[in-house]
Amino acid sequence: MSQPLLTLDGLTKAYPGVVANDTVSFEIAEGEVHALLGENGAGKSTLVKMIYGLVKPDSGQMHLRGAPFQPAEPRAARADGIAMVFQHFSLFDALNVAENVALGMETPPPMRDLAHQIRTVSETYGLPLDPYRTVGDLSAGERQRVEIIRCLLQDPKLLIMDEPTSVLTPQEVEILFQTLEKLRSEGTSILYISHKLEEIRTLCDHATILRLGKVVGECVPRDTTAREMAEMMVGTALKTPERAGRDLGEVTLDISGLSVPAPSDFGTALKNLHLRVRAGEILGIGGVAGNGQDELLSVLSGEVTVEADAITLRGQPIGRLGPNARRDLGVLAAPEERLGHAAAPDMSLTENALLTGAVRRGLAKSGLINWAATRSFAQEIIAAFDVRTPGPGNAARSLSGGNLQKFVVGREILQEPDVLVINQPTWGVDAAAAAAIRQALLDLAAQGAAIICISQDLDELMEISDHFAALNEGRLSSARPTDGLSVDEIGLMMGGAHGMEVAHV
Repeated sequence: MSQPLLTLDGLTKAYPGVVANDTVSFEIAEGEVHALLGENGAGKSTLVKMIYGLVKPDSGQMHLRGAPFQPAEPRAARADGIAMVFQHFSLFDALNVAENVALGMETPPPMRDLAHQIRTVSETYGLPLDPYRTVGDLSAGERQRVEIIRCLLQDPKLLIMDEPTSVLTPQEVEILFQTLEKLRSEGTSILYISHKLEEIRTLCDHATILRLGKVVGECVPRDTTAREMAEMMVGTALKTPERAGRDLGEVTLDISGLSVPAPSDFGTALKNLHLRVRAGEILGIGGVAGNGQDELLSVLSGEVTVEADAITLRGQPIGRLGPNARRDLGVLAAPEERLGHAAAPDMSLTENALLTGAVRRGLAKSGLINWAATRSFAQEIIAAFDVRTPGPGNAARSLSGGNLQKFVVGREILQEPDVLVINQPTWGVDAAAAAAIRQALLDLAAQGAAIICISQDLDELMEISDHFAALNEGRLSSARPTDGLSVDEIGLMMGGAHGMEVAHV
């Protein structure tokens, strides 16, 4: 490796009730892919925000190629060659690719010139994009390309990537890695944040591990197992979810011939869906993002109503019932989008506990809220699911993404649902938290709940599911037992080899 590109020396940042970063020091070499690892709440997001100029450190110094570096804002960081691809995309669906890229530039060139630059750079780095395509029509992988190309047009010295593969197919991950290898060969440094440790082992040259805001270790990923890295992150031995044998009960939730039009120009219509889940069963539903996952959850949760008998709960038609009426009957849901859908960003955790827990936990009566009981419920979630936060009075947006995910999932599981529909249960959470969430789902099924787990993580679905089905363009394949299901068969199912009959009775 060559000389350090970026040196961090004793960076500290504290917020009320928590020290996010505590005298953090490490170096990123030129032309290096450097992993930043840590469990949820370890301080990774705060650290990269300081590098990118979104947060000012309380103490400590940074040096970029030997010169003092303390960007007052992201614009200053970009001017010094720092670019960042965030975990959550910041794109406008109604605008085309070139228009979205222009919005992220200080002085964009004429649109025709910019479109030419986008074509040239995207093809050079193996991420082809049509600059005139509307973003709302793009897949999740193509949207990420827009974010990456927007950064590459800045000719960055350091590219920061936060969970870049969380919404990509295996094929798209391979293309992304080829792009990053090309950038590395040209001398660009990459700071890579991911909870997918096998990816870290494949891609990264060095890794720095944070725990509770402090640097607790470093390693060469290629020489370190994924389990060893995970245990360095959490400081204890990693527990593997235990899947106890269980007998499946009667059919709890039944969907037959369900078709629902697309909710918007950029949504996906559901087409002739058949789905049946038994008590004690986990049905895993896989598929590439944008194939109807959000629409399916909205229909099952009651946010979108359908014909009454299109969905039945233990034989009772519930298709016309809204979310609260379904919760009362025991049908609960945890959507993929944490901020804005699963949780209200500016409300406290106590208030967010009330939003879905009022019915089943009896937190309100005759229009009056029992705030003591509500706070107690929020504290119960925090304790049971190890949510890292100063307390239930903190706003949802103050939590790291993984900790908010633990809160949202815990809020629904602790209400002891008869049916739980959950989309991307471990998105953005560390290995230990992911194992804990999967174990909680297995335990819930063992208690007799019927669970529909929608996920893009096929390893996760194979680990916990009894049966597997795939969504493709709004169609659902037949459900197959996960035992003995091969990768090739899963690929065919995800690619649209549809069978409309329910495979288990």
